[in-house]
Order: sequence, then C-alpha cells, then structure tokens
Amino acid sequence: MTTVPATSAAPAASALRAARRRDRRVYTRSHPVLFALLAATRRRAVTRFGSAVLVHGTEPYRRALTRVPLDRAAAGTTGGAARELSTGDTLFDQEGTGHRATRRAVAGDLGAAGVERLRPVWQDVLARGLAPLGAGRDVDLVPLARELAGATVRALLGATGDPGSIASAAAEAAAAAVRDHLPGPRPPGSTRAAAAATARLETLLAPASGEAREAGGTDAGATGAGATEAGATEAGATEAGATEAGATDPALRAVLAVAAVNTTVSALPRAAAWCADAGLWEQAADDRLRPALVDELLRVIAPSPLLPRVAAADADLDGCPVRAGDRLVLVARHAARAHDQPPDARHPATAAVAQLVFGAGAHACPGARLARAQLDDALAALAAHRPAVLRARVDRGAALPGWRCLTVRAADARRSPEDR
Repeated sequence: MTTVPATSAAPAASALRAARRRDRRVYTRSHPVLFALLAATRRRAVTRFGSAVLVHGTEPYRRALTRVPLDRAAAGTTGGAARELSTGDTLFDQEGTGHRATRRAVAGDLGAAGVERLRPVWQDVLARGLAPLGAGRDVDLVPLARELAGATVRALLGATGDPGSIASAAAEAAAAAVRDHLPGPRPPGSTRAAAAATARLETLLAPASGEAREAGGTDAGATGAGATEAGATEAGATEAGATEAGATDPALRAVLAVAAVNTTVSALPRAAAWCADAGLWEQAADDRLRPALVDELLRVIAPSPLLPRVAAADADLDGCPVRAGDRLVLVARHAARAHDQPPDARHPATAAVAQLVFGAGAHACPGARLARAQLDDALAALAAHRPAVLRARVDRGAALPGWRCLTVRAADARRSPEDR
C-alpha cells in the first residue's frame, strides 16, 4: 500500500464544490420536496412543522436519541416498519431486556474478530470486481456494491441464497417499506409489496444445513462473493455463522440483511464519487490517513440521512416542546455537519460528531466497525487506480439516497497509449 507525504496538497475548493454538487443530486432527484424542506429549516437546531419536530442541531439530535423516551414500534418509524415487515420482534423495535439481549448477540459478532473473519469475503469481491480497471476497462460500482453486500450477508448469516438474489430482495423490501418513514400518503399496495419482498428474502436467508456448513458452503472465506457493507452497519449483521439470534429468528435475519444491503449500496459508490471528484485519492492511498478519511466520508455521506422516530412522552429539545406522539425527524446529515463541512482526513470532525451517523447511546448502530472496515478496504483497492467518474445516474426508487449506476475508469486508462 502506498504512503504519501503528509505535506501533499489539500483538496482544492473547486474540487470540493464539484463533489458536493454531484452528491446533492442523490437527494434532490430522489426526494426533492423533502430535501428542500430540510434545507429550508436547517438554520434552526429544532423546529416544529405541524405535528412533526425537525431536529437538525448536533446536541438536540444526540439528546433526542439518548434522553427522549421513544415509541420504537410506532408507525412511520424504523422499528414500526421492521415490525410490519417481519410480523415479529426485531432489533429495531424491541424494548427492555429483549432488546438488550439481541443487541448484545449482534454486537458480539461484529467485534474485531468477527470483522476479520468476514474480511476475506469482501476482499475477494473487490479484487475480482475492480480487476477490469487495471486493464483499462470501465467498472460500474453499483452492481459491485450489490454483490459485495449480498455475499457478505450470505456469509455472515450462513444463508443458502444466491448473493445477487439476496441483495435484490433486500433492496425491494426496503424500497417498498421506505414510504413509512417519509411524510405523505402511502401508495396503495405498498404494505403488500413490502411483505412479499420480505417473505422472499427470508426464504433466501434460510440457514444452511449442517452438512452444507461442514462442506464450507457458508464459511466467510468460501463464499467468495461478498461484503457486508456500510450497511450491515446499520443493522449490524454478524459474520460467517451469524449471531445466535440471527441464526434462529427469520425476522431478525431479514431486517439485518435489509439494513446491510441498502447501506452498502448507498455508501460505497457515493464515497468513491467523493474521492474522484474532490481529489481525495491520495488520502485514500495513505495507510495513515485512510482511517480518518473513512470516518469523514461516512459522516458526509450519512447513508441513512434521516432517523424517523416518535416521542413516547413529553419532552423539550432546545426550547421546543415535544409532546407524546409527535413525530421526530432526526436529520443525521445536518447533525453530523455533512452539509457544510466537507471530508478532510487532515482536519476531521471530532469522533463524537462523526459517530452520530451511526446513532447515539444505547441505540447506536452495532455494525459501525464493520462498515468502517469495509469502506477502508474498498478505498484502498480503488486508490490504486485513481479512477474518475464517467457516468452517474440517481436511483430515484431506492430506500436510501444513492446511485443507480456510477461508472468509473482508471486515470491511466484515460490517457493515450503513447502517454503511458
């Protein structure tokens, strides 16, 4: 791996502006009305909009997650959508000892040892998927991210389904359910479509038989196709073998897969586009700077830019009264200063601010370590080619803001053979 001098130039202001303009498109073209509303209200840390309370400020956001009682099973929240999809208890809507036990099981498998067991899976996908860049050919990073996510989910849950099918079903389930999270009427049939997609996903995630496991069919190193993504991130999928809870509970397995797939497919291509547009490949190639760059990119990308919640009791946020039953729209993107502080590994935001994209307190995402490790490896592999973005198209129907296609080409491949 290359290590560049610490004195290398900082990203140019014009390049940062170009990178921000491109990344804004994933919001303005997929949810233009909602994005305009959030942009118009972000100057106030907390503001009421009808029965909804929009929380933009860093400290109010943190307090909303750690001090305000929340109804985790309410309609229109992550937990409510998860319960509706799975018809059972899940990581996102449990309370009390059940919730804590499940989170402990998931978090235990997402520690350092679990990440290292999964690493060969996503590294294999990256090596195969990015090889065409070395031959001067184009690569679309979106299908690569899907394969990465599906294969990792397959490995970490010890599932039997095809990685591509797992990723497709997880994306469909999330897209069908995402309308629960956003203001406005729900289109007819959305609940039915989400339930059908989730049922298909649960079938694909059925654990392998004991004989298949002995043959190595679900071992992290043997699947060869996948990664978990910045997403296993959100849900906290485990690793080759799955958590004890995930191994026995189809609903939890499905929710973990939905979060993992959608976060990765959103985050990885967006991070690569930022590096290409803002001139961050030198930082990505530097082993000393890359960990900080990973944190900065995840902070700025904020793969889950909004956390929809419902207050379970009266409270106060920065002087704004909150009533039981109020919808809280927690804007992770603004709380983490993604909108006005571009990524820079040499001058990063504090760890406390960067962590906010993974939540805060007892409900912080247990898969953050896995998300960072995956993105770190992806950036290191891409930095060897210094790719530029050739084509980018927004995915207007995805659950999380992202690209439908993001095609890149190595810097060397753009020069004539005589110049190489």
